[in-house]
Parts: sequence; structure tokens; C-alpha cells
Amino acid sequence: MTDADPLRAAADTMRAVRERCVWSQQITHRDLVPYLIEESHEVIDAVESGSRGDLREELGDLLWQVLFHSAIAAQDPDDPFDIDDVAETLTEKMVRRHPHVFGDAIARTPEEVLVHWNAAKAAEKRTRTSVLDGVPRGMPALALAQKLVGRAASIGAAPDAEGDAASPASEAELGDALLALVAQARENGWDAERALRERLRGLEDDVRTAESR
Repeated sequence: MTDADPLRAAADTMRAVRERCVWSQQITHRDLVPYLIEESHEVIDAVESGSRGDLREELGDLLWQVLFHSAIAAQDPDDPFDIDDVAETLTEKMVRRHPHVFGDAIARTPEEVLVHWNAAKAAEKRTRTSVLDGVPRGMPALALAQKLVGRAASIGAAPDAEGDAASPASEAELGDALLALVAQARENGWDAERALRERLRGLEDDVRTAESR
């Protein structure tokens, strides 16, 4: 093992662990999901705390999850792929989605970059039949809500931004309003996460109805 290529050294370390650690040998993709979620949230905590040392460490732990999944995938008897295949697929995708960097397209503003990105993404996902396709339903409810509202807005089916809630004037006030709603839910014995998820199912129905017209 060499330090000349730290990423390759990390991949080689993971492969050795997978092959020679009796615990790691038994782990499946599904088994790793809780660890992936936990490590992702630890990266978020490090970003929000502003600790550079913690961020460096937590990014490494998250990378380990990618290496672990790739090592498991490499042993699949039917459709094996390894970390090199993952990296190659990622590179090809990012080159396609940045024609203003790797091609002749022009993008002078972030908005123009987004146009190229969305066009490339749409070309890759031609088999999708709904703007809701590809949204992971395992996301936390608030993150899922923001994603679904954005998709709904793209076809003119977004819910009323006013609704029955107060209108916060800043992100900080929005945080206060959300916290107050959670406190209200607790006082009434309601489950705030479940309430939002059930409302999101209604939004999905609205979007699919709008798409079918």
C-alpha cells in the first residue's frame, strides 16, 4: 500500500477489510443503510458547527461508506461493479452536465449553468414519466417537502405558499414558525413528521392529476 494515491490506498484498505474482517464479510447493502444515514448527518453537523477538523474526518467516514458499498457490489455474482466503475460513471455524468466547462456551451450566470444541468439531466432520464420520479421517499419529511414542492412548481401544481400559516420574513423567523408548529403538534398529541408525510402524499396525487390532464 502506498501514500502516493490516497484514494487508491483507501479503496485498497476497504477491499482488505471486506475480504479479511469477519464482521465486514457479512454486511450487505441494506445493513449499511443506517450507517450511511448516520454518517451523512455527522457531515451536516460538522458543516454547521464550522469545525474544519471534524468536517475532514466526517467526510472521510462518508467516503468509507461509498467504498464499503462498492466493495460489496464488486462481489455480486450477477452484476458486479467496483469503485473504479462508480468513479467512471460519476465522471461521465459530471462531464455531460457541465458542457460549459468541458464543451462549447456558454454559461455566464448560475441560472445559465442550471439550464445546462437540467437539460442534460432530462436527456439522461427520458424513461421517467413524472416530475416526481427519482425523488427518494426516504428523505426526512421537511427535505422531502421542499423537493416535492419544487417539482410540483415546475408543472404549475405547487400548493399555495400562503396557506394557513404565518408568513415569516426571514429564514430565522421560518425556523421559529416551524418550531412553534412542532410544539403545537406535541401539545395536541399529533405526530408532526407523520402529518407532513400524509400531506405530501396528497400533494403527489395533485401532481399526478395535473400531469394526466
